[in-house]
Formats: sequence, C-alpha cells, structure tokens
Amino acid sequence: MPRCFAQETIERNNRLTDSVTETFEVLKSNKDIKQGLYRALFKHKTLVATGNYTNDKKTGIWNFYKPDSKLVQRFNYDKNEVIFESGLDTLYDVHYLIDQKIEDTDTITRPLKIGGVYYGLIPYMTAFQVPFDTFEINTDNYDAVIELLVSPLGRLADYKIHIFSDYYKYKQVFSLDVNLFSEEDRQFVPATLNSKPILSRIIIKCFVTSKGKLDFY
Repeated sequence: MPRCFAQETIERNNRLTDSVTETFEVLKSNKDIKQGLYRALFKHKTLVATGNYTNDKKTGIWNFYKPDSKLVQRFNYDKNEVIFESGLDTLYDVHYLIDQKIEDTDTITRPLKIGGVYYGLIPYMTAFQVPFDTFEINTDNYDAVIELLVSPLGRLADYKIHIFSDYYKYKQVFSLDVNLFSEEDRQFVPATLNSKPILSRIIIKCFVTSKGKLDFY
C-alpha cells in the first residue's frame, strides 16, 4: 500500500490594505505555493475571509464577511457555486447600475464578485495610487469612486477611478488597463434581466488614505 506524506508548510503574513492583513500557509519547499488554511483579518481581529488552498488553488468552501462580522457570501470552489449571498445592503457604499429600462414585472439580479462586497473588492482598491504627493495635504478632503464595468459574459470590461475634492478644486477620472488584474480578478457573475446576462456597473465609494491609496468607508 502506498504511503501518503503531509507536505510541510510554514506561515506567511501579508498586508492587503491599511486595514486588512492576510495569514496563510505555504510549502516549506516552495514558498510561492499556498497550501492549507487562509485567513484575512480586518484590523487584525475581525475575520473577512477564510478557506483553504490546495497546491496554490482555492478549494472547498470559503466564507466571506464584512468588517462588522456579517456573513455576505459562501462559495464552493470545488463546484464553482455560490452557496449563499446576503441581500443587498442599502447602507453600504457599493451600488449597482444597468443601462436598460426596467418594468415592474422584470426580474433583476445584480453582478456578483466572488469574495463578497468587501474582501472581493479589495484588489480594485489596491490597484490605484493617486498621481500627486499626499505629504503636505489633508486627504480627508478627497473622495473617490471606483467604477467597474462588467460585461454580460461576466468579465471586467472597464475600470475607472473618479477622484474629486471641493476643497482643493480637484476633479479627475483615471482609466486603468483591465489586463493589470489577475484572471481571477477579471471574473464576475454577471447581472441578469429576466434570466438574460446583461451589461452592468458596480460603483464603490471609497476614500484616499494618507499614503495616496484607496480604501473603503
């Protein structure tokens, strides 16, 4: 009978944003390969994502939360299936738009990002750095909006960042190449209108940090 040997792993830590850090295990023999438990924590104490890696791939059931500990999504990576998705939170600064006329009898589903409305959107925060020095300015006077265009095929089709400040009389729109993102970060579950996939937008309100990065309210 063949013997199975557990592969030895070591723990790694990484900062995703100013607020979120991740802890995961990698193979001791190859530190580029994640293997085992993964966790992401908001301010080092509140869980926002947890699951397992097998040979650098997400496997099994993952749970995703908001920083208030509310479960927002459960996803089965083995079956590529959303098991649970929380209802739309109108108090949260994530909104959805479609460019079609809606009738009272229509059935609409919003676009979904695997990872939920918090953890799943972090890559679009960290991709951008404001093109000016924030050292001698108060970034509290700046606001930002990220606009993601999601195709009917569930692909990230466009990525824009709106930066504006009434105090500094500043207003600019920046477009980034969607190919800067990983294949996983370019994938969505598309919005639907009467079960037909449609074009949609995800609007994320955020703020400019003292380091010139973006983060959630």
